[in-house]
Amino acid sequence: MSTEEPSSQSRKQGFFDRITSHFRDEPDDEGTAKNDLAEALSEARASGVIAADAFSMIEGALKVSDLRASDLMIPRAQVDAVDLTDNQNDWIRKVIESGHSRFPAVEGDLDEVAGILHAKDLLKLLIDPKIDPRTMLRPARFIPESQPINVLLKDFKATRSHLALVIDEFGSISGLITIEDVLEQIVGDISDEFDRDDSKANIVPEGDGTWRVRAYTPIEQFNDYFGARLQDDYCETIGGLVTDRFEHVPKVGETIEENGFLFRIIRGDDRQVELLSVERH
Repeated sequence: MSTEEPSSQSRKQGFFDRITSHFRDEPDDEGTAKNDLAEALSEARASGVIAADAFSMIEGALKVSDLRASDLMIPRAQVDAVDLTDNQNDWIRKVIESGHSRFPAVEGDLDEVAGILHAKDLLKLLIDPKIDPRTMLRPARFIPESQPINVLLKDFKATRSHLALVIDEFGSISGLITIEDVLEQIVGDISDEFDRDDSKANIVPEGDGTWRVRAYTPIEQFNDYFGARLQDDYCETIGGLVTDRFEHVPKVGETIEENGFLFRIIRGDDRQVELLSVERH
């Protein structure tokens, strides 16, 4: 009896036979079929039939069908929007510093979306500041939190859109999702010249014994940085924890002490804290 290893060709044939069998046979249920397919792909990767990068993309594509918009969206609190009621010079500076190419344009509140502003259109404003920015807005797309990601990807492709605003069951904006967020689930992280590790900027030493801390800094990151043991049963961010301790949305200048740290609000609005000053106390 021959003890030779199966040839590459026979391994490929066996793999494709297993794949096509999922389309010939009626699966017992969708979950079982996906598990079988994932197992076949894993075996193919291990035997060298498909490369690791290809396997990763196929695996990502399979997972996308199980995800919803709410799974990938940027939460409302972290959405960078342009408020057209603010001073024009202020929000133009914000757009330039962010490095994003598209922004929801709102009028006073994120639930009052006027449209989508493309950063490249700001060149017209820089040339002629008298232009009404509302004339440059593109229509905004709204999708429910429950929209499947594979359906959203088809929608992005069909409409040639790059961004959608996610709404909850009451019609309020709950977040934002981009085509890049979806594609990264399939091909991995997509970096460009503007990308940076924003988490490193969440906590910045000021040099005078204080630190500037973004409100949406995860409590876990804060604890790791300071060797602290802060915790909250209801919140995941420092801003949420501080607001919970105040028992109201704190105003700029208010302070509170928590487990050896003095927190001072240095930026925020009527709805949320945005930036804090922190010192050991």
